[in-house]
Amino acid sequence: MSKVYGSAAEALDGLLHDDMLIAAGGFGLCGIPELLLAAIRDSGVKNLTFASNNAGVDDFGIGILLQTRQVKKMMSSYVGENAEFMRQYLSGELELEFNPQGTLAERMRAGGCGIPGFYTKTGVGTQVAEGKEHKEFDGETYVLERGIFADLSIVKAWKADTTGNAIFRKTARNFNPPAAMCGRTCVMEVEEIVEPGTLDPDHIHLPGIYVHRLIQGDHEKRIEQRTVRKREEA
Repeated sequence: MSKVYGSAAEALDGLLHDDMLIAAGGFGLCGIPELLLAAIRDSGVKNLTFASNNAGVDDFGIGILLQTRQVKKMMSSYVGENAEFMRQYLSGELELEFNPQGTLAERMRAGGCGIPGFYTKTGVGTQVAEGKEHKEFDGETYVLERGIFADLSIVKAWKADTTGNAIFRKTARNFNPPAAMCGRTCVMEVEEIVEPGTLDPDHIHLPGIYVHRLIQGDHEKRIEQRTVRKREEA
């Protein structure tokens, strides 16, 4: 059976329901599965929990689902650049579970590897560790973090073959592979889909065994922050 679907809506057909946990790839505005997020918005599902490094911006990424009040909780490590997120959180409309960035990535990777939990020193002695199990190893205190097992993963790749073997470009590689791994079903959008055997096996970042459905589409290239020098006087 082919993994390639004609559109984001087709690829998500039968997978969406209220109150589900979705792991989403992306780092800043890089590598965001924008087509799949738009299709989730259009589906009307609600009370969603997202595990994602970022919460998008006001009109892009997960931000479009915050605007329509379809998200009830974010599991993230950075939530800046999003005024609507801030408004909902401060007003008590949105639940937030902060994670150190490396911990969040490892929670996703652990879930993808079938590991229910792991110990880390990151966050010990801070609010991140409150209410979590602590354990000493060789005189050092560690906190137990749970692996993330998502109902659905949505990710974006630069190039993939029709079996789902994928390559991510630069910073987009940060969270997309672990996010893809931890979902019971993974749907991936790709800038370019090629035939099997086209990609060098040594260059594959995510094996196709983790990918269940994929689509190809045009994507917007955004810059999160543009900083330039002031023009020098002649």
